[in-house]
Amino acid sequence: MAKHQFQTEVGQLLHLMTHSLYSNKEIFIRELVSNASDAIDKLNYLKLTDDNMKSKLPEDWKGEINIAFDEDDKSITIVDNGIGMNEEDLIASIGTIAKSGTKSFVEALTGDAKKDSNLIGQFGVGFYSVFMVASNVDVISKKAGEEQAYKWSSTGTGDFDIVPVTKESNGTVIYIKLKDEETSEFASKPRIQNIIEKYSNHIAYPIFLNYQEEVEEELSEEDKKAGKEAKKTKEKRHEQINAATALWTQPKSKLKQEDYNEFYKSISHDSQDPMATIHTRAEGVNEYTTLFYIPKTAPMDMYRADYQPGVKLYVKRVFITDDEKELLPTYLRFVRGIIDSEDLPLNVSREILQENRVLANIKQGSVKKILSEIKKLAKDEEKYKEFVEQYNRPLKEGAYQDFTNKETILDLIRYKSTKTKDGEMTSLAAYKDAADSEQKAIYYIVGENEKVLRNSPLLESYKKNDIEVLILDDKEIDEIITPTLGAYKEWEFKDITSVEPPKVEQSEEEKKEVEEKFQDITKKIKDILGESVKEVKVTNRLSDSPSCVVKDAGDAQMAQMMQMMRAMGQELPESAPILEINPDHEIVKKLNGCPDDKMIEDVSWVLLDQAKLSEGMDITDAVAFAQRLSRITAKAL
Repeated sequence: MAKHQFQTEVGQLLHLMTHSLYSNKEIFIRELVSNASDAIDKLNYLKLTDDNMKSKLPEDWKGEINIAFDEDDKSITIVDNGIGMNEEDLIASIGTIAKSGTKSFVEALTGDAKKDSNLIGQFGVGFYSVFMVASNVDVISKKAGEEQAYKWSSTGTGDFDIVPVTKESNGTVIYIKLKDEETSEFASKPRIQNIIEKYSNHIAYPIFLNYQEEVEEELSEEDKKAGKEAKKTKEKRHEQINAATALWTQPKSKLKQEDYNEFYKSISHDSQDPMATIHTRAEGVNEYTTLFYIPKTAPMDMYRADYQPGVKLYVKRVFITDDEKELLPTYLRFVRGIIDSEDLPLNVSREILQENRVLANIKQGSVKKILSEIKKLAKDEEKYKEFVEQYNRPLKEGAYQDFTNKETILDLIRYKSTKTKDGEMTSLAAYKDAADSEQKAIYYIVGENEKVLRNSPLLESYKKNDIEVLILDDKEIDEIITPTLGAYKEWEFKDITSVEPPKVEQSEEEKKEVEEKFQDITKKIKDILGESVKEVKVTNRLSDSPSCVVKDAGDAQMAQMMQMMRAMGQELPESAPILEINPDHEIVKKLNGCPDDKMIEDVSWVLLDQAKLSEGMDITDAVAFAQRLSRITAKAL
């Protein structure tokens, strides 16, 4: 007997399971039946495409799932005749966490039982859910095409055993020894039948319930008169309890939203109903059916490079793959569902999929349908607010990636702005409609902290001129994507840190006169600050603040490159900013012509550091800044 320790993350997961934190325990049957269906899907595909596998299976092989319960034994058994698992598969699939989504789930655990139980509901936990009701589980499996079978056993605590066993046919048997308190509920025909009808009626393979039913002998009238007692015997029953019809192939008119919801939960392992359902049948050049869902809560691995795609590909109802990231563009990786093509060959390879014209057409049509559904959602402000909270960021990626649908996607993205209240957002269309007729640009400011951005000195001239500025506080993505968008309906996107301020009532002569008046002091400040700044100049963009820092257009492009390099784990030195000083501010006026060189030096550094802090930037030397401020304050008192 080989004893193995569970991976640490699995141990954490099982601890939650065995302590029954999740109230909806019945989903363990849904999860195990769904896994059984996937296993049959995989073998069915090999039977149709792999001659070697075809020769090893009986000619009349057909996928089926059998469920049995035994009240006396306090057990439930779930059997499939699918692909099966060998020793390596059992360790990889049950002993460790291989899927990134599960890793994300475990990383999100807080140690707070109540919060963590909610996380379980959001994520779904597949096989491990069985330990909510089981005191012990045996998994006996034989991989199709192999001779040796194995038995995996665990009580759901710190370890599991794997031993070689004998099993005639391929597939998997899951024997569940129920906890005493769960037996009366789950070792029951009506309960199991109800769960299958609720969650698994759509499974494309027949699900049979096997049980013993007590039957009473029918007595003749003579026997009854003679006082004979009817004998009671137990007879075996083998009864199909699901419709076994692929839900997506049924007409929409025959399906209720409840049917769609339960199918979604089965394929996504989510406990919530979806936010939106999109069921489409396309006929013409290409014939295909798609059934897509937008989850209410974003998948937990959405921002991981190794995210698990959520769309399954079928060809003529035969499962092909659930691991192909090319079925939809990456910005729609949160979508769950099915694509079923009538035109693709059954033996289509991953390489062919990536270049296949039929699939490219399906992908294009699917994207348009999904974006159209999101557009419908946008008509309901409350519903769309929920969508934006979960998926605004992927849409921004889409505006960058998907040139064909860029305008549609830009219409769907929402932004904070200087004119939106806390918790509110605006669209680019609303931004344009509210703007002055002379305005021909969309202004924005990028940073990491919304509060800092809203209080930036750079906004002063825009507020003074009643010009709305978009507040982009997701710097990691906004700094890369927004400069590449170009324009929205002919209005160019402009970063206010690298463009001249708008509507300044100052002639060229007046501007030149101010520059000449402060020429000496700007030169002195530049000499003092040296390489810390690219340039020092007077500005007319400020009204209340003495200084601000900006970057020129070249540096703005460099900032975008630096953000991309950081995302790849490489650091580049920051470009020196341009320091702009406000000639109308009392500090700058007094500094101009000040005879105290030491005071000029202290104030110059304070003007730079203060401007940086206002933009949420780091300053070079916080101690020196504090000392300079102390000296200036002491002289002023």
